[in-house]
Amino acid sequence: MSKLIFPFLAVFAVAAHAQQAGAPSFSDHFAKTPSQLSAISPTGGAGGSGNAKVQVVTLLGDPSKPGPYSQLLRVAPHASIPAHHHAGDRVGTVLSGTWHFGYGAKFDASQLKTLPTGSIYTEPANGAHFAQTGDEAVTVLITGFGPTDTVYEDPADDPAIKH
Repeated sequence: MSKLIFPFLAVFAVAAHAQQAGAPSFSDHFAKTPSQLSAISPTGGAGGSGNAKVQVVTLLGDPSKPGPYSQLLRVAPHASIPAHHHAGDRVGTVLSGTWHFGYGAKFDASQLKTLPTGSIYTEPANGAHFAQTGDEAVTVLITGFGPTDTVYEDPADDPAIKH
């Protein structure tokens, strides 16, 4: 259990900083159970992949503006997210499911690392990465410092662009 303490402390530090910066939050105190988190509707917004199988829930802060933010990524089973990058450093914590994550400018299944629940990984600023889920849904907590965006390494992979 102690291995999971750091990611949760990071969320509270982000929440405290967001309060000082005047960014929106749920209340003066942030405490949500897993079932309460799963009940929050997707918000979309900056930092999401635009992939139809990925729901973004912004918990704290505003990822489109300067300052700290926290988001949940709810990723459906059998999802593949092509290589892309974001402005600003980000840290991911796998809250549920098994996330398959890799680094590089092109999706390469041989480079995917299996990250079970409780795993932590980084998304360095402007560092290309990609991901995939298997037979189960995955929830990832992302913390970062905005503003952020999502830029696909191959524009043809961008779901926001009509092809």
